[in-house]
Amino acid sequence: MKILIVEDDLALADGLAYHLKRDGHDVDIAYDGLEGWELARDSAYELVLLDRMLPGLDGAAVLRNLREARLTLPVLMITALGSLSDRVQGLDAGADDYLVKPFQTEELLARVRALARRPAQMMEAGRIQCGELSLNESTGSLARADAFCRLSKREAKLLAQFMRNPGQTLSREILLTRVWGNAPVEDGNLDNYIYFLRKRLKSVRWKGKIQTVHGLGYRLEVV
Repeated sequence: MKILIVEDDLALADGLAYHLKRDGHDVDIAYDGLEGWELARDSAYELVLLDRMLPGLDGAAVLRNLREARLTLPVLMITALGSLSDRVQGLDAGADDYLVKPFQTEELLARVRALARRPAQMMEAGRIQCGELSLNESTGSLARADAFCRLSKREAKLLAQFMRNPGQTLSREILLTRVWGNAPVEDGNLDNYIYFLRKRLKSVRWKGKIQTVHGLGYRLEVV
């Protein structure tokens, strides 16, 4: 896997590169945001490890540039900013995963492997593809092969979070914030919508499922 590390802490960047190379990856390093953006834009990387706080161009700006350029390569954001709002902002900006410093190398390598296993996704004109499952978030159209159903706006927005992050456990707090925003909502509403989505997925005869991760949240399991 060809990986770009964008990190201004030289010791950390070099250490990450060492372990990733030992794990069989091809690794490049950029020590500031502008260089990272230019390398990611001009080279065919399969994953970017992106620090949030960078000189030249901060990580959020690099991420926005990538997504505005319609580059859908996975981005694992690495940062010391670990509050819920920071994580939500990073995910909303287009990050595929979020790892808070300090972290264990084994966890980072596991997250890299998880991202490498993800099915290809297509996010064009509101359309998200996850394996055989296709969702148009704008219209609420959910399809698999010749099976079709229509989702409500809230259902589509919630399912989109899972389809953009298959195999990743999404906490209840993140799901509530990203789907309901700042609107007052009872915690049980999320469980109700998960129930609705499971019925919709069953109606299109999809073999994957939304798995409850007790004490944490939910995860989309792709078969």
